[in-house]
Amino acid sequence: MPTPTPATDAHLTRLAGELVTAAGRLVREVRRSSPQVAPTLRVLAMLDDHGPLTVGRVAELDGTSQPTATAAVRGLVGQGWVQRTPHPDDARSTLLDLTPAGRTALADQRRRNAALVRDRLLAAGRHSPDDLARAVDLLRALTEGTA
Repeated sequence: MPTPTPATDAHLTRLAGELVTAAGRLVREVRRSSPQVAPTLRVLAMLDDHGPLTVGRVAELDGTSQPTATAAVRGLVGQGWVQRTPHPDDARSTLLDLTPAGRTALADQRRRNAALVRDRLLAAGRHSPDDLARAVDLLRALTEGTA
């Protein structure tokens, strides 16, 4: 991308802010459709994205306290969605990982979330699958640092 002029930089900055706001609103709308699932989904998604993690790392990634993360993980272990295994490098610690049931629960919730967004797109009738593909590519590039 060429170096922006002050006018194009201001426009780009405004659009970038609008993108963050719109993405946040979409995530909140999806979460409101299943409010009890949101914290659970975040932990399951973190384990899916990062692989086995300690409770401390889950808390760090989620921006919560370790006691809050511990309580969330305890519930997920109780549901059979997360398992604890001994940490190979620290005998005092355990690693958390998804169980097959946890992977299924995560996939099911992601399908429900996708259906909600799909239904909104179809109801609006203004956007094509290509529009959605470009939006996904842009958001993926921004979150992966490859934009």
